[in-house]
Amino acid sequence: MDNEKLAKSLSANDTNIIPYLPCLLQDLWELGCSVGDVIYLIKNNMKEKNLKALDLACGKGAASVALAKEFGFFVKGVDLMPEFIDFAKSKAEEFGVLDLCEFEAGDVCEKILAEKGYDLVLFLASGEILGDWEKSLFLLKNTVKEGGFIIIDDAYANCGDYLTWDDWLGIFDKCGVCLVEKMTAPINEVKRMNEINQSFIVKRAEELKIKYPHLSDLFDDYIKCQEEEIKALESNLTPFCALLKAL
Repeated sequence: MDNEKLAKSLSANDTNIIPYLPCLLQDLWELGCSVGDVIYLIKNNMKEKNLKALDLACGKGAASVALAKEFGFFVKGVDLMPEFIDFAKSKAEEFGVLDLCEFEAGDVCEKILAEKGYDLVLFLASGEILGDWEKSLFLLKNTVKEGGFIIIDDAYANCGDYLTWDDWLGIFDKCGVCLVEKMTAPINEVKRMNEINQSFIVKRAEELKIKYPHLSDLFDDYIKCQEEEIKALESNLTPFCALLKAL
């Protein structure tokens, strides 16, 4: 994965922000995904025990740790940011599931080609770092067993240029996966979480501007990118989390 894709997946335009992301995001454990939705989808639709799950672009490991703690799954998480992986390991230890979690710093665009035989793969809040969504779903499908499950989260457009829900259904059909269940967040909850998360990020950006005044424009641009994404999510886009089954 190149730095441009990494930056974009974390709502940034400038790759120079990457070294400062661990600081900017230090107050957040869930990086853009709703772990509660993931837990609900699994609990409501997957009754098997002792499953193996792969969490690609796992961030700080919030979903991985939750699956290990809630269901006893063995989970392997991969993320490009070593600082995020270190945090994930510390959280797995804190929650008593270090024996069920394996975290690795690496490029998911490479790792996805080698990982096979999982019961479930998670690809959360990562956008198109693997390519467009048709390519992404084919790659994700190849990591799970026949009849295995995939959980993704993204958004669909009510109007405009982004994928509509009908577009998503067409992609699912073309990739040989079926929709098991979809969760969408109430707009009031989306706004509440965006406000909380943004306040943390702005606070850390202001601290960095004091420490590195010559980079103030870089941090201001990151805040602006966050605000633009929030505006889109709260106006034209509907965030969703979907459980898919490989056919």
